[in-house]
Amino acid sequence: MSENLYEKYRKFIFPGLLLLFILLSLIPGQENWLGFSLATIPLLLGGGYITWTTLVVVMEKRKITAGMLVVFALIGTTYVGEYLAGAIVAFMMIFGEFLEDITLDRTRNAVRALVELSPDTAWVKRNGEYVSVSVEEVRIKDYVLVKPGERIPVDGTILSGQVVINEAAITGESLPVEKTAGAKVFAGTVNQSGALEMITERIGDDTTLGKIIEVVYEAQENKGETQRVADQFAKYFTPVILLICVAVWVVTKDLTRVMAVLVIACPCALVLATPTAVVASVGNAAKRGALIKGGVALEKAGKVTVVCLDKTGTLTAGRPHVVEIQAFNASYSENEVLAIAAIAEKRSEHPLAVAVLKEAENRALPIREPQEFKAIFGRGVQCMIDGIPVEVSNRRVLEFVSASEEALNFLDVQEAEGRTALLVVQNGEIIGGMSIADELREDAPFAVKAMKQSGVRRIIMLTGDNEKTARSITQQVGLTEYKANLFPEDKLEFVKSLQQDGEIVAMIGDGVNDAPALALADVGIAMGAAGTDVAIESADMALMADDLKMVPVTLDLSRRALGIIKQNIWVFAVAVNIVGIALASSGYLSPIAAAVVHNASSIFVVLNSARLLTYKSKSIAAAPELLSRQVKSTAI
Repeated sequence: MSENLYEKYRKFIFPGLLLLFILLSLIPGQENWLGFSLATIPLLLGGGYITWTTLVVVMEKRKITAGMLVVFALIGTTYVGEYLAGAIVAFMMIFGEFLEDITLDRTRNAVRALVELSPDTAWVKRNGEYVSVSVEEVRIKDYVLVKPGERIPVDGTILSGQVVINEAAITGESLPVEKTAGAKVFAGTVNQSGALEMITERIGDDTTLGKIIEVVYEAQENKGETQRVADQFAKYFTPVILLICVAVWVVTKDLTRVMAVLVIACPCALVLATPTAVVASVGNAAKRGALIKGGVALEKAGKVTVVCLDKTGTLTAGRPHVVEIQAFNASYSENEVLAIAAIAEKRSEHPLAVAVLKEAENRALPIREPQEFKAIFGRGVQCMIDGIPVEVSNRRVLEFVSASEEALNFLDVQEAEGRTALLVVQNGEIIGGMSIADELREDAPFAVKAMKQSGVRRIIMLTGDNEKTARSITQQVGLTEYKANLFPEDKLEFVKSLQQDGEIVAMIGDGVNDAPALALADVGIAMGAAGTDVAIESADMALMADDLKMVPVTLDLSRRALGIIKQNIWVFAVAVNIVGIALASSGYLSPIAAAVVHNASSIFVVLNSARLLTYKSKSIAAAPELLSRQVKSTAI
């Protein structure tokens, strides 16, 4: 118990001891009783500590740092006999560091909380029985049992069991999710109900939770432009201040003023301005299920002017289904048209193919293997069935085959409804058509309006669908801009053209099919990234949950962070330093007062940044009535 108390209050001991001796040194006549001033004790203790740590940094970096200004100030105050002033300078510097550590601990708690989500032990099958072992001993392909109320120790797939999982730690979604065999589960989530048996697929740092922790830890290392400017400024700051001190001495011959300039000028607030805000923001976002890749991504996201959205799986729910099937040739029934389309789509991984195959399975239709299968980007698929060429395609196939009035009318009607229309072509003849629809995300109109309120000037939907379908979707969502009939390379060119016009572009997609566009955009935002390595690696921001509302929330947080960084730099660092140096040079600021002002500015920077830890986006309050809007089926 005493050891725990010591660890808890250890940081208070040194600054508390220095303060005690400073207060004792204020007792009248104490220097006569002892033969020396008690102020020399905190001066030696605090000054010695500051001098030692500064020299270590100088030797490691092999260059003069801003901390040398404080060392020169301590030497100077000792030289002129201002022991109390030197003691207070040392105390204020150490006390400032103490307060910074205490405040930054709140930021580090965001990471600690994530680390503590991973359990220490796991139930692993050994020799046919489940035994409790250290989580470090779990290996890939191990069978793991998770009992009700326990945290899941690794990433994997459920083999058996019907459970309710709380995934708030990963996705930020507070509502629990029901899962059964075949579903993915993630380390750090809680099994609230039922027991599950799972097979291990990722362990340790490779789990989704491990990657989240890694990103949060590395956020401060990934410096933005503002931080790099601050670092460069601090590099040249020390020699400039020393020249100012020489000028003050030449003009005034007052060493006290020189000491005050040295004390006030240390650029601690400037150095802290950006990293404290970045770490606080990244910690806040991580708790809500969003990964921000450090200062560069945060600063760019705070300046985004244009948002480009992929349609399928972003504006729509990504659960397409066949709505209508029509045969254009009397020799074929609807089921025969569907069966031919299902065979052609069997080897495709496109969401359209999934919908076609699911409908064929629901009707118990035989689905044979196609021959000479080929996918054609932006158009469809081709194959051979019993030696006959077959193609399932969109309207673009009309460039190569002739269509009946019935087929053209089918395309027009379905596209006017906002659906995706496919044509089934056999041996050069269009034998039938199918329309496929996807549910518009319930939160899509809400998220679009919230993005506009967060400061985004333009929001543009990019899709490979035709003009009519694209227009229908944008009207339902509340967008005014869209680009239709786009091939994957067209999306890249469009993003590039926006950037050439001076826009800061954010691209939102699923992180897999949209990886090239995510990489090219100034800010790539991958949705539903939990368990998806490519999304976490390639995107600047990864939203663990499949929740479009998190986009305006994250952009709003980034804008707020950018505002806080600017406040830190221009108000608490630059302005305070300029005014302080002017007052110290003029004799209006003593070394003691300079120490107080200097450390106060550093503390205000940290406290100002700490506000980002609990910041809640105002965009959440935007247009709540949109959540109750009736959801329609639309194209994918």
